[in-house]
Amino acid sequence: MKIKQYRTQFIQELSPIYDIGEAESFFYLILEEKQKLKRIDLALNPDLAFSNDEIQLWNSIIEQLKKEIPIQYLLGKTSFYGLEFEVNENVLIPRPETEELVEWIIESQKLSFDSAQDDSGKIKILDIGTGSGCIAISLAKNIPNAQVFAIDVSEKALATAHKNAVMNQVEVNFIKTDILKTNDLEKLPSSHFPLPTYFDVIVSNPPYVRELEKQEIKKNVLDNEPHLALFVDDNDALIFYRKIAELAQKSLSPNGQLFFEINQYLGKEMIDLLEKMNFKNVELRKDIYGNDRMIRSTI
Repeated sequence: MKIKQYRTQFIQELSPIYDIGEAESFFYLILEEKQKLKRIDLALNPDLAFSNDEIQLWNSIIEQLKKEIPIQYLLGKTSFYGLEFEVNENVLIPRPETEELVEWIIESQKLSFDSAQDDSGKIKILDIGTGSGCIAISLAKNIPNAQVFAIDVSEKALATAHKNAVMNQVEVNFIKTDILKTNDLEKLPSSHFPLPTYFDVIVSNPPYVRELEKQEIKKNVLDNEPHLALFVDDNDALIFYRKIAELAQKSLSPNGQLFFEINQYLGKEMIDLLEKMNFKNVELRKDIYGNDRMIRSTI
């Protein structure tokens, strides 16, 4: 069967679940990954055809897409902040909003590139709840002289993050620990290099979706992405933020910065939390969709 004919069939079969534009984008993503062909190749060579084996492979992909398995998991990878990351069922798929958080951190550190907080000349960064490693690795790649540490409670997530660091040719010190049971960041187990006494940047995109908001979550996310990294109890939605802020009070350098990605409905509550804990210069920002999504403060 000609590939152009199959494209029509592919889009038609997925149209009850996905809009035409999304189904078409899936087709070309898979075409590039599985066949090493781009849209322009198909336009220039309209007679290109699939073998029977290739059609079987594509049919199996259609069946998985009909079950709303995320395309990123089917391909095993995604792009984030200009870099490629392996993703699987053990890690959340990085979101565009998180790219905005990374951009904010990079911009905020430009003045610090030549003036790190101690004699090492390094800007020391800690990412708490690293998942795929997308924040930590993007910062390591884009901030000169960054020394990056990243924490997660999941062994499998850390294994994926480590692969991503190697793939993107950066050094990140990954540490397995439960942040809710941590009382002193300086005493965390560290493998590649000793932990600093203070960090210049602490960042976290912790679980923040309340159980009451589950109905707002798309089925493909709810059914496939790790709930450990998504949900918090309705009765204590800020549990991770409070704990991380407590640790930051002891572990941020003078003028160090604390960044969070947050629940869009809890912007005011986050401002109140940080101000009551005596953080200064609290700034709340909206994401590209107009939702309260990230917050920065200093000690």
